[in-house]
Amino acid sequence: MNLRKRNMTKIMSSVALSCVVFTSSVFAEEYPAKPISAIISYGAGGNTDVGARILFPNVEKELGAALTILNKPGGGGWVGWTNLLNSKNDGYTIGYINTPNLITGYLNPLMKRDKSLEDFDLIANHVTDYGVISINKDEKRFTNIKELVEYAKANTLTVSTTGANGDDHIAMLKMNQKFGTKFVPVHTKGSAKQRAAIQGGHVDVGFSNVGDTNNAHKNGELKVVAVMAEERSNFLKDVPTLAESGFPGVVSWSARGIAAPKGLSAEQLEKLRESFIKGMNAPEHLKKMEEMGLQVDIKTGDDYKKMLMDEEQGVIELKPILGW
Repeated sequence: MNLRKRNMTKIMSSVALSCVVFTSSVFAEEYPAKPISAIISYGAGGNTDVGARILFPNVEKELGAALTILNKPGGGGWVGWTNLLNSKNDGYTIGYINTPNLITGYLNPLMKRDKSLEDFDLIANHVTDYGVISINKDEKRFTNIKELVEYAKANTLTVSTTGANGDDHIAMLKMNQKFGTKFVPVHTKGSAKQRAAIQGGHVDVGFSNVGDTNNAHKNGELKVVAVMAEERSNFLKDVPTLAESGFPGVVSWSARGIAAPKGLSAEQLEKLRESFIKGMNAPEHLKKMEEMGLQVDIKTGDDYKKMLMDEEQGVIELKPILGW
């Protein structure tokens, strides 16, 4: 009898273990089983928000689940990124990370943040968007980049940016350092408000990106006078680069990608990466992004990490100009 009981116990244990393995496998295969929250650290209507809303329907088809956008602007992006980092690493909260803003936020010693790129599981880069300098459509003091720089050498001018220590702010500081301009930042909470500030005449100059100004430029709502890239933008072919205008050495961009709090399972991370890559390559997504002037630049895995690590090193080299 005792032998029988022992054998029965072994059999029941084996069955129970098999059930656990089977159940775990089913749950793993079912991911995602509910909507996924996607945190955007800037306001609705801004470049990151618009790009996400264009992309997500295509990604949802691949995932088989909804992506729910949560806009959490403020703190140069760190209101949203703090929310992201404090979320459960269960695969049901992801978010856009914007660089260099993310990187300057944790490297800035005044912020005392003990975070880094290692706190994220990187999914995919979506957009790389070069910087531009724009002025009000009715501006009479200067009408091109050469006149603007000369005027700014003798006069203090206010500049709208999307946040302290972001790509716009850094580009402005580089201009002051290299060319003796007297630009003073007025930080806003995202590109929509940044653009509204220059269009409304609340600031003298706007430092932003191709994606959030090219349509306004084409529609005559503001005037882009320079692109901060090595070559002219395909979306703003009539606008010269800083270098060709006689002001070399200032190149600026913003990269926007998707990440999750560190600790996703390998299966979850692979599912998300595959779904985002397929969504980004969807013809309707690429067409709409081109219409918006947003340059899709897909990177994943080691390529994406290297891109961010190189950008981090670039920010470290800028510590003197940032006063760190």
